[in-house]
Amino acid sequence: MAARVRIGLVLLLVALVVLGGRLFQLQGLDTAGMAQAAVEKRLRTSEIPALRGQILDANNNVLARSVQRFDIVVDQRLVKDYTWFNPKTKQSEDVKITDAIAALAKALGQKTDTVSKAVLGDRPFNYVAKAVTPEVKNRVEALSFPGLLAQETTLRNYPDGEVAGSIIGFMGSDGRPLAGIEATQDKVLSGTPGKRTFEIGADGIRIPVATNEEVPAKDGSSVRLTLNSDVQWFAQETIAAQVKDYGAEYGTIVVVNAKTGDIIAMAESTTPDPNDPGATPVEQREPFSVTKAFEPGSTTKMITMSAAIEEGITTPTTMYTIPPTYTVNGQKFTDAVAHGTVQRTTAGIFAKSMNTGTVMIGQHLTRQQRYDYLRKFGIGEQYDIGLSGMTPGLLAKPEAWDGRQEYTVLFGQGLAQTALHTAMAYAAVANNGVRMEPRLIDSYIDPDGTVHQLPRKKGIKVVSKKTANQVQDMLETVSTQGGGLPGKVDDYRVGVKTGTAEAPSDDGGFSGYTISMAGMAPMEDPEYVVVATIQRPKGGVFSLTAGPPFKKVMAQVLSTYNVPPSTTKPVKLPIGDE
Repeated sequence: MAARVRIGLVLLLVALVVLGGRLFQLQGLDTAGMAQAAVEKRLRTSEIPALRGQILDANNNVLARSVQRFDIVVDQRLVKDYTWFNPKTKQSEDVKITDAIAALAKALGQKTDTVSKAVLGDRPFNYVAKAVTPEVKNRVEALSFPGLLAQETTLRNYPDGEVAGSIIGFMGSDGRPLAGIEATQDKVLSGTPGKRTFEIGADGIRIPVATNEEVPAKDGSSVRLTLNSDVQWFAQETIAAQVKDYGAEYGTIVVVNAKTGDIIAMAESTTPDPNDPGATPVEQREPFSVTKAFEPGSTTKMITMSAAIEEGITTPTTMYTIPPTYTVNGQKFTDAVAHGTVQRTTAGIFAKSMNTGTVMIGQHLTRQQRYDYLRKFGIGEQYDIGLSGMTPGLLAKPEAWDGRQEYTVLFGQGLAQTALHTAMAYAAVANNGVRMEPRLIDSYIDPDGTVHQLPRKKGIKVVSKKTANQVQDMLETVSTQGGGLPGKVDDYRVGVKTGTAEAPSDDGGFSGYTISMAGMAPMEDPEYVVVATIQRPKGGVFSLTAGPPFKKVMAQVLSTYNVPPSTTKPVKLPIGDE
């Protein structure tokens, strides 16, 4: 009996020693580990989104910006009656969850049933409200609702709506950039997210005096464009009205500064509102000015005349006898307007847009020269202005031209180009024979205001200043004695050229026409180039003109940049028979 008691006492002492040792280990040796484990269970980490940079126009007007917003989320498992410290009474109060839901609904401006469905259940994560303002977020947090958290986010906003919508692009519902500058400049705009770590109690409410660590986000830089948003808006409104009036498929207007290559406006008749891109059909969200190529027609005669003058083949006043039709190497050419045999100068051939006379002059350029001058003027160039989907157009090598195409390229058929290509070709003549690279992005601006100017590329000499000045005089003669009369701008000297070409159809044939007008002003020292293009307008081709939108936009540009009215008389070169 005594032995059994002694054995029992020994076993009891051993157990006490083991338990005491374990207790000592937990309380004396591993307190930090256990405490850390407990803290880690309470820790929550949330991302601090970087504020996306703005997109600005040339005058720092905001075209796109991000505003701070919060998503209200909940762990439904923690939603229950709770005790709340009322800051007004400075006392703790017991709160029924039904009353808390009603208060939360009021703070969010939602129906009680809607909030109840969002917060009650067994989901560890559920959205209660998305993208609420900081004011709403503060009202929600003041309720100390169990299991509720406010996650910081941003909302992209486009203050001017459709203005430059096809250029700016837009964001998807998941916050990813889907088009335009938003997509191509995403690395610059997006920045680097930060993170915030904090503790929550068993009731799901954040512990205010506990761990609170934060790695700040690095905000994105802003992108400043060369666009003038006022001119862009006016150009969009103008071309949209003209397209509607003509019942056309679409239209574009491009405005460039010939001396710098800066794109001042690039407008489409249909443009998406980045705030609601879904309201615009997918196929109409592109910047057609750089994604759609078309046969330019007679605007290309400017390149032919420039090449012929530069090569010494002709002068603006050289006289030619133009028959009703002209045949060369078995290829017969006629003019849009039937005529007998007439006497025309080079300037007159250009002013009256005669295919016959253009071929008579241009045939003295070799095939390679014709191709080389088209390339010098930028036709077939893959421009890069910071937008995706841009096309270089179509310009076959001279050895691939057939017997007719080698002549039709002289008057803008058998090749294709965008409205921007046409604008840059005319800008080369306006800039005294030097073609600048087109620019849409002017600079990047860091969050601290540091500006990183994008360098301008050196211009390419296309023709001599003497040749360019002679072609400028020919363009002005078109506006005073030729088909450019509808493009004349009151009180200013302008130089223009019209273009008409058949528009290709899906079956390989042609359906309707593409009409355009390209020109420059003021002719004393041309600085601004405008190109208006309308695709498949309805009506007789001889009654249609892109002159009205060209005239309106050019007048607006000259007014916007405070260009004084002309004080000298316009050039009127001799054109021959009337």
